[in-house]
Amino acid sequence: MAFLLPAALCIVSGYLIVALGWRRRAFVLSDALLRVSLSVGYGLGIFSVSFFLARVFGLSHLVGVDVSVLALLIAAQLLLRGRNRVTDSLSSTTESFDLPPWLRGVAAAGFAIALCAALYSAVLRAIARPHGEGWDAYAIWNLHARFLFVGGDHWRDGFSTLIPWSHPDYPLLLPAAVAHFWSYLGHEAPAVPAIIGLAFTLSTLGLLFTSLDLTRGRMSAMLGGLALVSTPFFIEQGTSQYADVPLSFFFLAAIVLLFLHGDRSSSDDPAPRRGLLVLAGLAAGFAAWTKNEGLLFLFAVVVAQLPATIRRKSQAESGEEPAGRWIALAVLFLAMTPALVLIAWFKHSWAPAGELFSSPPEMLHWILTPGRYWTILQWYAKEFLRFGHWFLVPGTLLLAVLCFLTIAGPGRVKGRRLGPALWTLAFTLAGYFFIYVITPYDLHWHLRFSLNRLFLQLWPCAIFLFFLHLGPKNRAIVSK
Repeated sequence: MAFLLPAALCIVSGYLIVALGWRRRAFVLSDALLRVSLSVGYGLGIFSVSFFLARVFGLSHLVGVDVSVLALLIAAQLLLRGRNRVTDSLSSTTESFDLPPWLRGVAAAGFAIALCAALYSAVLRAIARPHGEGWDAYAIWNLHARFLFVGGDHWRDGFSTLIPWSHPDYPLLLPAAVAHFWSYLGHEAPAVPAIIGLAFTLSTLGLLFTSLDLTRGRMSAMLGGLALVSTPFFIEQGTSQYADVPLSFFFLAAIVLLFLHGDRSSSDDPAPRRGLLVLAGLAAGFAAWTKNEGLLFLFAVVVAQLPATIRRKSQAESGEEPAGRWIALAVLFLAMTPALVLIAWFKHSWAPAGELFSSPPEMLHWILTPGRYWTILQWYAKEFLRFGHWFLVPGTLLLAVLCFLTIAGPGRVKGRRLGPALWTLAFTLAGYFFIYVITPYDLHWHLRFSLNRLFLQLWPCAIFLFFLHLGPKNRAIVSK
């Protein structure tokens, strides 16, 4: 029962944040489920930030802190009631696939069976490995959570250079959220990080399913959900108590919200829809507060938005004046700013310098070594073919073949702007590539134990964009 109070405060706080940015009059089931999926991640994000700030400022009454945050969010809801309310309905979507009823039934049954099997497997794995699966779970993320929870006035010792193997420069969304729940329970319950990992796993699936249901129809949602939930590596990592699935959740949230904001078929006023930009910026900020790779994704989001912002097109084609596009980019960046300030403060004041940029002369030598580039390219190709721990055909290869067979123009579908999202993923992958070029670790060892998880971080986004591309090109998402 002690777990229910923080869980309720967490989810309600997250839901209020989502409702502030995405206000609707019409009730649509998928829309409500999408907001609930988002609420879990946003709630855990705000829980981690509030706990970290409470530690920094020596606040011991967490209930008071959480109630204060909740009260501020409720006050903001009351203050903004009736303002910037989006009045569109998403229930007018049509199906992407015109399939006979029996085939639709087969797809629905397949999705239901895969979902039940994944849940069963996830629960069994969590019970069998209560302290996480692998080195990173108990030597990095849960260790940081323990320092934050039991450290008292010495919680900063968890970021000492004496334990460099624990990566004390890593951001704290996951450890601080775990420590926040432990503080309510009064002890280190191994079930908490397992439940949080499972919550992020289900929220990522729910976000993918509902976003596709709203934009492409129920059939695409089931097929997209099936592609994700039947990826063995996704379920394995979701229960491993690593930070890669939480990171994939925030990546997907940012991509989905940016897509919904930028869709040209929307007839909404730009001002109310900027709430989606704020939520997307918060998602990117939470990604940066989850792992260092999130910082790379955050800047990739901003850079990918620049071409659409600076190119000059008529208002009739783009649906928004050039000044409006610059305002939208400013809103997006401002929404990211609190997370950037928090991360800069943490890394400057408490976290030691990371190992990645510790030796500039060696970095220059590695950059000028062609063999490293060829090695990384080979590993990228190899991981593309074996990613996901699939039994037969890898999902990456299957989606690539289907995309090639249906392609009608890269990065653009009429009525939608997929280009920025595709460029975001491309820039992120390129950033990962460059990190391997300059890594101070043994290159083969680093690729072997991390590249598959980097691919996993982008996998839900890749599925979402694939089904957006695959569907019909002339259907409006939003109608008054």
